Amino acid sequence: MKLDDTIYELVSKIPEGKVTTYAELAKAIGKPNASRLIGQILNRNPNPIVVPCHRVVMSNGVLGGYAYGSDAKRKLLEKDGVRTEKGRIADFKNVKHRFSANRLL
Repeated sequence: MKLDDTIYELVSKIPEGKVTTYAELAKAIGKPNASRLIGQILNRNPNPIVVPCHRVVMSNGVLGGYAYGSDAKRKLLEKDGVRTEKGRIADFKNVKHRFSANRLL
């Protein structure tokens, strides 16, 4: 499986109302230093409806980039039920999704 496909598969498993981080995704694929690469892959997301890349944020809760702009990302997150405040995820610890060790099984 190509790396892009693996990332898209993982992101598609983030539940509505939750977010994860670029770093969490990098750890989930066994490449803990690949956060920037994850961002580049998500920027090329060919199907943002199926692969909800707007649910991926920075490790400090800041929304981070989005191919369609940060305002669109904020609106999509709020539609999902994730509150934001001043460009950050509100209640970040409680809405953060983590992947299990067997994330691809």
